[in-house]
Amino acid sequence: MRILIVKLGAIGDVAHTMPALAALRRAMPEAHIAWAVEQGGAAKLLRGCAQLDELIELDMRGWRKSLMNAETQLAIRKAMAGLRNAKFDLALDFQGLMKSAMVARLARVPRRIGFAREALREPASAFLLTERVAVDDNDHIIKKNLKLVEHLGCDTSGEYEFPVALSEDDERFAEAQLERFDGRFAIINPGGGWPTKLWSAEGFGAIADRLLEVHAIRSVVTYGPGEEELAQSVVDHSRANAAVALDSTLKQFFALARRARLFIGGDTGPMHIAAAARAPVVAIFGPTESRRNGPFAKDDVIVERNDLDCRVDCYRRSCSHTSCMKIPVEIVWQGVEKRLRTADCGLKRDERGTEKKS
Repeated sequence: MRILIVKLGAIGDVAHTMPALAALRRAMPEAHIAWAVEQGGAAKLLRGCAQLDELIELDMRGWRKSLMNAETQLAIRKAMAGLRNAKFDLALDFQGLMKSAMVARLARVPRRIGFAREALREPASAFLLTERVAVDDNDHIIKKNLKLVEHLGCDTSGEYEFPVALSEDDERFAEAQLERFDGRFAIINPGGGWPTKLWSAEGFGAIADRLLEVHAIRSVVTYGPGEEELAQSVVDHSRANAAVALDSTLKQFFALARRARLFIGGDTGPMHIAAAARAPVVAIFGPTESRRNGPFAKDDVIVERNDLDCRVDCYRRSCSHTSCMKIPVEIVWQGVEKRLRTADCGLKRDERGTEKKS
């Protein structure tokens, strides 16, 4: 059996699909499993994954910039020919877009499985699928993705598995930070991709101060490409030694999150990676739906405003007021205290050997 997974991006989307990959591999250990993904950050998260036989990186963003260029057309034809020559038996479209459905169609995969029309991000892509699986589109996206492999008879019970391949260098990077901060640090990630997802740098700086004052926990402020000034702004709004900016790769971040006492940030790729790494999470949500995209551990905390009608199915990337992100520092701090308490309880149970940390 030759299986093609199509999940092109972004980082959070890929992280949310990893448990489905793990379940598929457990059920079909002899299958050849390939994953088609856009070049960039999300692809880096998948490189070296032991559950994959093949990673197919497509330069779709580059192609869109010069679609009519002769060299671009040649590159597209070459990529699609490579997919066709691979002779996949079935494709699983976890993206639900025209471009993802088209990848499987142009690859001439005979069996193309995706979500039912009403659960597709672009319903018009339904006609490119040969099988459509009914799902609850209000459920968490991880559960939604697992429905596609359940359709193939895979057992999806048990804890979610995120098969991120870490190198010794990744582990050494994280261990160095653990030693640097005397075994106690929190991750603050102020970025958000969309301007409407951003909480204030002043607020994050105030949280860093309180973490140091109340819990003797220093904060590392992580950032992605183009977010260096935002990270530095958080550091500047905190007092000396409370927070430092830290650059890392995605896999270094995953290793770091596995050792963090806490993660605080919005609905963005690093939050999803931190949740996958089982870091205690405080997630600050605004225009997006936490029930679909939020952290999934039962003790993780979501901070959001539920008093705004405009938040229902919002998903706006621009807004004249961004009221949903005007959350007082005290409210976020209450979430931090709550999550630290449950994390401490988990650590104490683990030390007694009666229950592992969730």
